[in-house]
Amino acid sequence: MRQQLKQRWQRWLGRRIPPAASVRLSQRRIFIVPTRVGLAFALALLLMLLTAINYQNSLAYALTFLLASVFIVAILHTYRNLAGLMLKAAGARPVFVGEQGQLRLRLESSARAHQAIALGWPGTAYQTRDVPAQGVSECELSLPALRRGWLRAGRLRVESRFPLGLLVAWSWVDLDQALLVYPQPLEGELPLVAGADDQLDEQGMRALGPGSEDFQGLKSYQPGDSKRRLHWKAYSRGQGLLVKDFAALSGRDPWLDFEALTGDVELRLSLLCHWVLQLSERQQPFALRLPGQLLAPASGEQHRDACLRALALFGTPG
Repeated sequence: MRQQLKQRWQRWLGRRIPPAASVRLSQRRIFIVPTRVGLAFALALLLMLLTAINYQNSLAYALTFLLASVFIVAILHTYRNLAGLMLKAAGARPVFVGEQGQLRLRLESSARAHQAIALGWPGTAYQTRDVPAQGVSECELSLPALRRGWLRAGRLRVESRFPLGLLVAWSWVDLDQALLVYPQPLEGELPLVAGADDQLDEQGMRALGPGSEDFQGLKSYQPGDSKRRLHWKAYSRGQGLLVKDFAALSGRDPWLDFEALTGDVELRLSLLCHWVLQLSERQQPFALRLPGQLLAPASGEQHRDACLRALALFGTPG
């Protein structure tokens, strides 16, 4: 029964406040009720009225009606503090599983100022912003990224208890926001396989002729680095495990292959995610092969982002 009521409420909200990238709060989109303080205030007014009737005290009548008028005026001002406010989605950066997703919002006023506007999703800490008259205020709201793929933000609660805190005016706004969540990077063995008609050595790299690499120096060993490039002399001198670094690796484009790994789907994607980041940081061209999808060897930020997106959306409807 509770689930059915919740579904009906969501359908009703969808008709009354449909999802949109920008929403202006109007009378149809604002709800207002007394807070706990407001209910206690109303109860005190009732007791004062009963006392005034019982004792026929004019001063008690005057004080009761004065405070009642304050309560009525507070209804108008609480509503006006939220009415006319424009909320706009301002984008979101992709994150990895386990991180906090940051969704940016813009609050705009076309006329009067809006004070102490609180925003947040249920179960999260609300942020409070003041919006100047005919001005703009920006904020970032956090959501935990628990699984890869598209993280849909859902309906956002916007509320105001200004000026007296006796009433709360609120609205449920869906700005149709979503952010992309990449798999959590996990260190592991470099998953290499041969590309089309490529001749690979035992490390999964294309064989090169002599003199095709430009030696740059030594760097710390990372899992997946070719053991042929280990600098054993430095290791024997107690300098740690180092490998020879070369500037040109165009003939050694790794092919990261989902099928070359073992384990469940999420584990494989996490390993591939780690190596996409590592190879991109080294500016090393590489290819990514997923079941039904192939990203040809390339390098650069666009290639990295395309690979991370493919990993994030692998096997998901969106």
